[in-house]
This record gives sequence, C-alpha cells and structure tokens, in this order.
Amino acid sequence: MEFTIQQIAEVLNGSVEGDATQRISSLAKIEEAQAGSLTFLSNAKYESFLYETSASVVIVARTLELRQAIGPALIRVDDPYSAFSQLLEFYAQATRTGKRGVEQPSFIAETSEIGPGHYRGAFSYIGENCKLGENVLIFPQAYIGDRVTIGAGSIIHAGAKIYADTVIGQFCVVKAGAVVGSDGFGFAPQPDGSYKAIPQIGNVVLEDFVSIGANATIDCATLGSTRIGRGSKIDNLVQLAHNVEIGQHTVIASQSGIAGSAKIGNHCVLAGQVGMAGHVTLANRTTVTAQSGVGKNVKQEGLILQGSTAFDFKQNQRAQIVFRRLPELEQRVERLEKAKSTTEKP
Repeated sequence: MEFTIQQIAEVLNGSVEGDATQRISSLAKIEEAQAGSLTFLSNAKYESFLYETSASVVIVARTLELRQAIGPALIRVDDPYSAFSQLLEFYAQATRTGKRGVEQPSFIAETSEIGPGHYRGAFSYIGENCKLGENVLIFPQAYIGDRVTIGAGSIIHAGAKIYADTVIGQFCVVKAGAVVGSDGFGFAPQPDGSYKAIPQIGNVVLEDFVSIGANATIDCATLGSTRIGRGSKIDNLVQLAHNVEIGQHTVIASQSGIAGSAKIGNHCVLAGQVGMAGHVTLANRTTVTAQSGVGKNVKQEGLILQGSTAFDFKQNQRAQIVFRRLPELEQRVERLEKAKSTTEKP
C-alpha cells in the first residue's frame, strides 16, 4: 500500500516540510527506517536518530526545533505518538486482510470512481456516482449505495450496508453487518392515532479513523447529517438515531442506544447498555457507566455518571449504600414508631 506524504499529513491534520509528493509504503522504527518508509519521533532521547535516519518522512512535534539539516521530510503534528498510533491501527487492519483486485461477480456503476490498490469482493455492489479513494477494501456482499464517498484506506467488511449519500473519511472501518445511513425513526402522530412517516433526507458523515462495529446501525439525519467525529469507536450492536452528533475520540460500547438529535462531546466513554434520551447534550470527557440512562443535559466536563436516570457517580455510590441498608432502616423506623406510640399513651 502506498500513500503520498501529503495524503498522510492531511489524515493526521499535520503540516509538511519537504517534498510532499514522495510515496510511502511502510512504517518503521526511526533507527531502522529506510527510503520509502515513515517513522516518528516523540521521545527527546532519540532525537539524534532524526539526523541519521534513512526514512523518507518523520512525524515530529510542531514545537520541535532542528539543530542541524536533515534528509527526510517532516510531518509536524500536535502529538507524534498518537498520530503514529493512528497509522499503525489502519496498517494492522489492512495487512491482516491482504486483499487486492476484483472478484467476480461484483458490480460497480460506470459513473463511479475507485482509486488504485483497491479490493472488491464477490457479490459486492457499488451504485451510481460514488467516489472511492486509494486502497479502499470492499468485502463480499457489501452494498454501497448511490453518491457515497469513501476516503483512502477505508475498509467495508462483508455484508455491511452503506446507504446513499453517506460520507466516509479516510482510514475508517465498517465491520460486518453494520448498516450506515438507513432511515431515521421519524413518525408524526395523526389525529386518528396512527403514525405517518417523516421523510429522512439527510445523510451520515463518518470522519477519519472512525470504527463502526459489527451489526451496529446508524440512521441518516432527517435534515443535515448524523455525524461521528474523528477517531471515535462504535462497538457492535450500537444504535445511533437520526441527527445524533458524536465528538472526536469518543467510544461507545455494545448495546448502547442514543436517541435522535443527542449530542455527545469529545473523549467521552459510554459503557455497555447505556441509554441516552433525544436532544440531550453530554459534555466533553464524560464517562457513563454500564446500564445507565442519561435523560438530561450534562454541562460539566469530566463527570462520571451512574444509574438510571444517571447522576453524579459519587452521589450515586452513597445512595447505593443507603439502598442496600433499606431493610435494616425500615425495621429501625418501625421500632421507633412503636416506641413513640407507647410513650404517647395516657
């Protein structure tokens, strides 16, 4: 698999110093890197290797000041270790599959485009006016609807369904059986007690490095976009309703359900079987423990929530202690009431 330095920099939100047109085909340690490879420098004790390495490009911090001339190009980012980890994640996914070329029967519309280095498995379908980047892997029986965009290096696993107008960024993974872009659950109650479907004409946007688990379902927006931010990870069997917005680097564990128009911030953690009501906002770095329910806005960042309806973690723990003692407390109240009634008799 090959990418230009410029393409890699765009994925990492980095800036290039040097020849951005060079093509990179491997990742390596800075002391072992050769021409055509990418490496990184995050620990100052290895800085001497930056001036000796044969790598074509090195990921470094934006703040790094060079002490002498160097051979490789540089990609400057905020956090070199995190950026390199992102590339390792995709590389591991891609190399495990090892698939390239086209299996038959498969279909791609004449109006659609797909970049070099791709794979299309048997019985896969790609509709009209789609744009798929380099090294995209489409596994057997995957369905790609009309006007879908998929960025370079993304992987669509077997049996996944990507509905029309979905936008998938670079280095994303959609696992087997996931459904992205199906109609949101929108119905208007009628005077006779019946329900009328509200057309869902929006789409779904997955930013770069998003992972969608097996059999997860993500509904398209009624208007606008259902959006999952860069680097976020969605587990198997998660339901995200129409117009939900997920921030960057948020993780949501299996069997969680997020109702329509809910907004979850950056770096949040939702454990298994979490439920979240519609139109509720969750602040950045919020953690919601397993089987909790969130029914109102959480504005303070960094809270740990537990319970249904969820409230502050420490308060909930104290409440649980009292709850476990309820039988004993009930008996004490009964004894006090009997004693009081006895003393009050004439």
